[in-house]
Amino acid sequence: MVTNWVLSDAPAVADLTRLTAYDLRCEHRVEPLGIGTRRPRLSWRLASPARGDRQDAFRVQVLRDGVQVWDSGWRSEWETYVDHGGAPLTSQTDYVWQLSVRDAAGEVTSAEATFATGLFHDDEWEAHWIEHDYETDPYFEPPVDRQEPRTVRQATIAPPRHYRRSFELTRPISRARVYVTAHGLYQFSANGQRIGNDELTPGWTDYRERVAYQTYDVTGLLHEGENVIGAVLGEGWWSGYVGWDTRSHAHHYGKKPQLLAQLVVDHPDGSRTVVATDGRWVERVGPIRFADLLMGESYDARLELGDWSSPGYDASDWAPAGDLGGDVSTLIAATTDPVRVTEEVPAVAVTALESGRFIVDLGQNVAGRVRLRVRGAQAGQQIRLRHGEMLQADGSLYTANLRTADATDYFVSAGADEEFFEPIFTVHGFRYVEVDGYPGELTADDVVGQVLHSDTPVAGRFECSDAGVNQLLSNIRWGQRGNFVSVPTDCPQRDERLGWTADAQIFLPTAAYQADVLTFFENWFADLAVAQTGEGAIPDVIPHVITGRHGTPAWADAATIVPWTLYRIYGDERVLRTAWPVMRRWVDYVHRANPDLIWRHRTSGHYGDWLQVGVVTDRDLLATAYFARSVEFTAAAARVLGLADEAAAYSELWEKVRAAFVAEFVDAEGKLRGDTQTGYLLPLAFGLLDEQAEQTAVKQLVADLERRGRSLTTGFAGVALLCPMLTKYGHADLAYDLLHDDRYPSWGYSIKHGATTIWERWDGWTEENGFGPVAMNSFNHYSLGSVGEWLYADVAGISQSPESVGFRDLVINPHPGGRLTWAKASYDTPTGRVSTHWQLSDGAFTLDVTIPPGATATIHIPTSAPDSVEESGHPLTTAEGLTPLEPTPTTAICRAHPGTYRFTTPA
Repeated sequence: MVTNWVLSDAPAVADLTRLTAYDLRCEHRVEPLGIGTRRPRLSWRLASPARGDRQDAFRVQVLRDGVQVWDSGWRSEWETYVDHGGAPLTSQTDYVWQLSVRDAAGEVTSAEATFATGLFHDDEWEAHWIEHDYETDPYFEPPVDRQEPRTVRQATIAPPRHYRRSFELTRPISRARVYVTAHGLYQFSANGQRIGNDELTPGWTDYRERVAYQTYDVTGLLHEGENVIGAVLGEGWWSGYVGWDTRSHAHHYGKKPQLLAQLVVDHPDGSRTVVATDGRWVERVGPIRFADLLMGESYDARLELGDWSSPGYDASDWAPAGDLGGDVSTLIAATTDPVRVTEEVPAVAVTALESGRFIVDLGQNVAGRVRLRVRGAQAGQQIRLRHGEMLQADGSLYTANLRTADATDYFVSAGADEEFFEPIFTVHGFRYVEVDGYPGELTADDVVGQVLHSDTPVAGRFECSDAGVNQLLSNIRWGQRGNFVSVPTDCPQRDERLGWTADAQIFLPTAAYQADVLTFFENWFADLAVAQTGEGAIPDVIPHVITGRHGTPAWADAATIVPWTLYRIYGDERVLRTAWPVMRRWVDYVHRANPDLIWRHRTSGHYGDWLQVGVVTDRDLLATAYFARSVEFTAAAARVLGLADEAAAYSELWEKVRAAFVAEFVDAEGKLRGDTQTGYLLPLAFGLLDEQAEQTAVKQLVADLERRGRSLTTGFAGVALLCPMLTKYGHADLAYDLLHDDRYPSWGYSIKHGATTIWERWDGWTEENGFGPVAMNSFNHYSLGSVGEWLYADVAGISQSPESVGFRDLVINPHPGGRLTWAKASYDTPTGRVSTHWQLSDGAFTLDVTIPPGATATIHIPTSAPDSVEESGHPLTTAEGLTPLEPTPTTAICRAHPGTYRFTTPA
């Protein structure tokens, strides 16, 4: 099943007659099964055709089996979310929640949605962990007449195993749910059918502390009589290769995959049947010879097991599974959307290299896998698929940058006329596939790329008149998709794929414009919290594996930046309540180590402005700027949470850090130590300079850009700030020059040379030197794509005021410029969809804006004649829903209530 990663349908305003609630969610997910909280968050969005319309009041009712268990009553609030306020919910229960909203005219509309709770208590679990038992089944692999060649690493990988349990149901079925997870990866089945469309479940968490279980409804698949449930179980992150630690089979968490599942069948008479994993399950090896996320997967169709998860199957030669007992202390209900196949990418070209060997081009760098159609192969004939992001100059596959990741799949034919191969327990980062050993002629119709990533709901779209900028935005989106695979990784192709903390916090604002990433980052932050050391330091990568470094500037500051950013974007205080201890302990850790407030001690790896070009930003400056940022956000969180004493203390600390920063790093002429672009951008963006020093810093920043022919030098820490700060301080022309630049280093340089994702390095490939250093050269890495925030916020003009949360107080402030003649964007805020569309034609400017109910906006219309601006043919002073504000010489400004507006300026 392909979910299609596209912007969801919001009600078309033109089709509405009144205020309408849509996109009802529980725990920020659409009709989730198996939530793990007794007091869930219920939220919705709003749309209305009427200007000035608002939600005058709302009412939420929660029902169980048609009986009301909570009624919020009518609340005269503008909020579009509420915590369940009734008695705590019960486990394993289906609920309906009904929402009524009343508009400004007193009209009421209603909507409803469902959710279900999971297992709240450990004693509700009857399931035991099961695994392969070498004593009852000593054979590691089934005998075959010919083994496929393997690398040394692939030879260490155990074959995934099939598990099944047959059972009888003697009564009718009213409801059936299965709760399932694994130490490893699983794919579940019932009566011969795969359950759900999740991939790589249960996902990657710090399994030592947290293992997510998923809940599936299987009511329609079961029947009276014999039934079978089963699973295929692979190694995944649990016991497979992770990162670059390939000294042997890494086994970061455990040595063998383990399965835990519990089927609960409710009957009309009120009785219940439970079928859980235990020693009565049987297992054996099947056609998957090995499977690993980094190394690849091998499938021998001659070893297929037939309808192994169907009733009537003869499993007499299967061995009993090993029963490990029922320790469920680490289990949590899944809290975020799983990885899914969200798109199919057809091959665009096939090039024959020699007999039986072909290069397939998908035309797009993706994270995922291939579905291959095989026609006319002989039984035992092997086909090898190697994956890569780029081609060598001679047209062969480039794989040097994969390091020790084999990224190679194998298929052995059973000799059928037509066969299909699609691995299930591996994921590759690739655009090109080398297919070796294919019988006959391989065509583009035989190969389809399956795109895999966490299925975070799409939240935004951006488009403009310039094809290069549209390609840049496409590259940013594909980089996000390719690296949001259960956790926010740094690359999907090589032997790394780790959740680097700086990459995540830097890219988060851009990510949130493109997708609803709240639960995705909440889930990841939970692993950050458990990885925090007793002293308060944060590891470089989350989940914490491989690296021994803790407390790196800009990296560990994800402890404060991520939760504060999530709160500002989504307006949910629960994020801050959960994160507060982590934020405070992190800031206190840095403070203790640096009592003089210049962060030069306990800086761990200190990567500086990672991958900057031709300059070195002062590391103490960068560290201290981030220290100030973390203190600022910790003080702000304390204020939101009503912690007055802590707010005062951290606010005072921020003032002292700010003063120390200026004293240490700003010289008498106003230059910042090191005189680099990032060195100026950080204090400008973080508010560390007074007004006079700001102006000097801006002049120095601009001077540096001009000296370099309007070319950037920023690395990871500075690139997200470059265009926003230039625009903020009146140099949008410079920002646009950088946007359109196609010289090295620039975004346009990679696009000019065929990039379809964001490169890790500015010099990933150059005309002068070819490929960059193979030790670290990903062609799908989102960090340098953090310019996407500027495209939405400043080019399209969708942002919010500094005091706003959840985009309740919008700022619509587009900055036309560069080669653009139009730009448009839409973004699903927590209250509803906001959109902008501006056009320049023959000197006249038009701006269309839609403000959702629940929000207000300050709208800036660029013009040299503010008094002549009209809205839908009316002066701003008489237009409905608007309040004109004091203009500037170049901008008309007004406050707007919810509604759709068209502003025009004369040529």
